[in-house]
Amino acid sequence: MGEDLKDQEILNLALEDPSYFSVLVDRYQVPFIRKAMGIVHTSEEAEDIVQETFTKIYRYAHKFKKQKGIEFKSWAYKILMNTAFTHYQKLKKISVNVEYLDPVLYEDDSLEETKDLASINDAKELVKAIIDKMPEHLGRVLKLYFLDDKSYDAICKLEDISIPTLKMRLFRAKRLFKKLSTDL
Repeated sequence: MGEDLKDQEILNLALEDPSYFSVLVDRYQVPFIRKAMGIVHTSEEAEDIVQETFTKIYRYAHKFKKQKGIEFKSWAYKILMNTAFTHYQKLKKISVNVEYLDPVLYEDDSLEETKDLASINDAKELVKAIIDKMPEHLGRVLKLYFLDDKSYDAICKLEDISIPTLKMRLFRAKRLFKKLSTDL
């Protein structure tokens, strides 16, 4: 059902018949999980992020309007990345709070949880290390947009640049971030 339709058409059909949304889930679930894993590094967290992303896509489907240069795929990935970075920030706060707990409170059989916390800290350090390797102007806009959740307008004012310049810097920063993360 709908496998030969474009994403935007499927999204519009899903507004009338929710069963069409499963086509989008089938199309994007694996790539979304792979992308989320690059941020949080645990499959359970990545699956949670992807599920939340699909929920947001469905909930806000009526707000998506096809515009020049903005396809469904880029809109969906933007929701995924925002959800993943928000989730990452929550995990970061949890790991900071856990560091101050008394070790006596931990159970001996919590090795799995310790590995998850270690991977969260590793992810945090990895993201910082990758951004530090980037040219300053690219790392700064990437951090402002994804980690600090600033709008295009806010970033443009802070950086004193135009929106097209910001879009190009974000494009280059994401491409470089991806390249640097695969080189590690």
